Amino acid sequence: QVQLVESRGGLVTAGSSLSLSCSASVRAFSRYAMAWFRQAPGKEREFVAAITSNSGSTYYADSVKGRFTISRDNAKNTVSLQMNSLKPEDTAVYYCAAPKIFAAPAMDFRKYDYWGQGTQVTVSS
Repeated sequence: QVQLVESRGGLVTAGSSLSLSCSASVRAFSRYAMAWFRQAPGKEREFVAAITSNSGSTYYADSVKGRFTISRDNAKNTVSLQMNSLKPEDTAVYYCAAPKIFAAPAMDFRKYDYWGQGTQVTVSS
């Protein structure tokens, strides 16, 4: 069983930066790919970024590429999302997610088995 807990989000103005982190309570964290998703009101949950278990590869949604950076620290069982140049359209609840052990990262939220509780990020114009 994997338990995921995101850090608090926040309210920021457009152009600002914000960093989210996710702590995982699981043995062998280094064997799990990790991802961030977000969901705005009335919209489907959408992929933001993902990272392989060994940080060898990262993947980003086109809408955040060049602005967001995903990283992980396997020694600390954490995955982070650095968000720069935030836009009002980035406003959403952000979720940390993990697929089954050894599974590759995916852009489809249905491929993920474990989810954090979500944290609100609001970007004002």
